[in-house]
Amino acid sequence: MGINLDKPYLWKADISQSVDFYNKWFMSFAPKTYRESRGMTASRVEDAIKQTRQLVEITPETLRKHPEFLAILRMCTCPPLARDRLIGLSGVSKNLVMVMENSENPRIPSKLDEKELVAELQKICKIINEMIDQDIFDWLLKKRDPSLTELNRASAIIADRLCGSYSDPLIRNEQEKRQLGAISNFLEKRGYSLVDINESINEMKEKTFSFHKNVPAFISGQDGKKINITVDVAVKRPETSHNQFPLLIECKSAGDFTNVNKRRKEEAEKMHQLKNTYGQNVPYVLFLCGYFDAGYLGYEAAEGIDWIWEHRISDLDMLDL
Repeated sequence: MGINLDKPYLWKADISQSVDFYNKWFMSFAPKTYRESRGMTASRVEDAIKQTRQLVEITPETLRKHPEFLAILRMCTCPPLARDRLIGLSGVSKNLVMVMENSENPRIPSKLDEKELVAELQKICKIINEMIDQDIFDWLLKKRDPSLTELNRASAIIADRLCGSYSDPLIRNEQEKRQLGAISNFLEKRGYSLVDINESINEMKEKTFSFHKNVPAFISGQDGKKINITVDVAVKRPETSHNQFPLLIECKSAGDFTNVNKRRKEEAEKMHQLKNTYGQNVPYVLFLCGYFDAGYLGYEAAEGIDWIWEHRISDLDMLDL
């Protein structure tokens, strides 16, 4: 007997409750995150515009000196360029762009020789210069210096574009913190203890749990080759004849229906690899919050994957905790 996968008569009500739960959290959290993100990015945008002489000098030399400007300059085009789109249009190395846009340490890759580096940066500058948004930066078209009001307005527009891309990862991180926190509180109330992530999955002691645990699993059709599958939570329950392997929980939180259906195969692939390694009864469940529709639920149910709703976390008790 399953927890939720075999109860389709509950799905519609649960979907509605899950969406309401997510939206209530989002409305209390996201505006604050957006404001904080915008404050951080506004000064960066103003500096980038100033350092490029009001976007007149978008050159390899500028990007070499200020690789952190690249993410800002992508937002100065019409339409704003996604990172992968810039890579595709310019034909530059993905690694170059990723390293330049590293959020903690934006830099130029050290392995590129001088001639190759200049050529790659020139390709990036060419695309950005050709696609610069002249409705926002109309002083470029008219070949004149902008007024202070024009500069402030343009900086505000780009900051708004950019902080959206910055706030999305922040929101995702907070979603994860919220879900892991909910599971942690639930387990600790039942006498469980959080243990070191480095402890092997097979070495976990009863009534312990761990976050972001690597679980070795065989790759189908590759002659015993193994990979590490990372699961969000591993829980070692009191051991019985059918409770010997840790319970594996995958946290999923989504703000729209579209993306979850694009990603639903990921969980199925993990499940297949885990079953191939640990048997058909490997305990693997999803912890869902937000926009997961009947199409998503039906797909996971057909793959034998069960789930717990965050708005009804008490269902975890059905897993012999």
